[in-house]
Amino acid sequence: MPITKRILPLTLTLLLVLACNMGRTPPQPELAPAMAQQTESQPQPPPPPISGKVVNPADIEYLGAFRLPGGEDPPLTFAYGGNAMTFNPDNNTLFITGHDRIAYGDVPDGDQVAEVSIPEPVMSRNIEDLNTAEFVQNFADVTKGHFTELEEIPKVGIQYLNRPETGPKIHIAWGQHLQPQDVASHGWFNPTLTNPDFQGTWFVGNQDLYSVNGYMFDIPVAWADTYTGGRYLATGRMRDGGQGGMGPTLFAYRPWLDDGSPAPSGTHLEEVTLLLYENAYNTEEIVRAMNGYQHPDSWEGGAWLTTASGKEAVLFAGTKSTGDKYWYGYINPEGPQFVCVDAEVVDFPTCRNADGSICPQEDFAGCCNGAAGECASNRGWWSTRFDAQIILYDPADLAKVATGQIESWQPQPYAAIDIDEFLYLNPPEWDVVELGWGDQRRNRIGDVAYDRENGLLYVLELYADGAKPIVHVWQIK
Repeated sequence: MPITKRILPLTLTLLLVLACNMGRTPPQPELAPAMAQQTESQPQPPPPPISGKVVNPADIEYLGAFRLPGGEDPPLTFAYGGNAMTFNPDNNTLFITGHDRIAYGDVPDGDQVAEVSIPEPVMSRNIEDLNTAEFVQNFADVTKGHFTELEEIPKVGIQYLNRPETGPKIHIAWGQHLQPQDVASHGWFNPTLTNPDFQGTWFVGNQDLYSVNGYMFDIPVAWADTYTGGRYLATGRMRDGGQGGMGPTLFAYRPWLDDGSPAPSGTHLEEVTLLLYENAYNTEEIVRAMNGYQHPDSWEGGAWLTTASGKEAVLFAGTKSTGDKYWYGYINPEGPQFVCVDAEVVDFPTCRNADGSICPQEDFAGCCNGAAGECASNRGWWSTRFDAQIILYDPADLAKVATGQIESWQPQPYAAIDIDEFLYLNPPEWDVVELGWGDQRRNRIGDVAYDRENGLLYVLELYADGAKPIVHVWQIK
């Protein structure tokens, strides 16, 4: 059976986007009053000073990579997978999602979860030299019967957490590309994949669902006890276009009751906001945003780093738009330096310079009419350049947000690390219409997992081993 593409067929994808995106999505839930009160004329303040013992770029050492096992028959394959990953400290393994669901029945049981071993990482530019993980538990449809309304380009995050109240559970966040606001986004299941006993689903407060269901990680116990009232799970999402926030978002939550039982399905769980930038639905201006923000940015994974030496950082990994210009439309076949907006979209600015200002009028002419086969790429947010990056935040800044000392949009990364030199960037040739190529290759990085005890950071590179992800490993000193 041939591999099924992770993306929808080109014609169907364009029809879906044209149907859903030509007009504005219905108004989203209001942001917290503290943000809503800010006026657009207020300047963005400089980031607060670094607290001291943070993880620095020199503390992060690349160790190599390894391959994932299995064949290529969907849904029981990692090909077109890697949407979510978490580390299991009780077994020294990784749980990773396989081939994504595809809407309209093509792969209705996608995003199954498997557990794999962690082989020795190898540094080699030849993928064939890398060690390959082995299955500890094979793929299982742990969310069967759940999230059935969220199958159009799913967004998934998972986090293994073994708490005295609940025992070991894998917590899950689930959304989709065009996100409804009335479908609960979070749940949990057992790490014994043959008996998942799925529980949920829950909302994270009344937050915009574009802000909460893309990635997950655990918060150190002492920090959570001090600043979040014992909420040990962090969840967030960074959607291109600024829907949900112009930068990575982060909320702390806890889905169990005092006796360890799950909250009733449909509960709006009490959350603590740790990071939330301005939402593009509220303003067309690039304000109250992450420094250097551009609409094609995509932060797909995160981790709360701590080290034996007492250093810490909150890390996000993803594909950062770093171009001189970025736009909503297509790749221009004349070269990456040329813009190609969708000229039919006129209800928001479709082209900006790197500093957020509007492009010159000549950049809005377009270079194709959007018909299948006439444009060089699928439609979406593009840039003259993308880079795979890791960015680091000081947890002391997030503590100030949690305690109301600063606004949720004020923390800024204190370091950005380009990791392109370690990537293979080896997708199937038929996927470049969606992914782009050269400097304009997007979707470089998937989810992240962290082995806190050993200081090992695992990062998925998407479409690296053909359609399969590869796992890269860094040592955090």
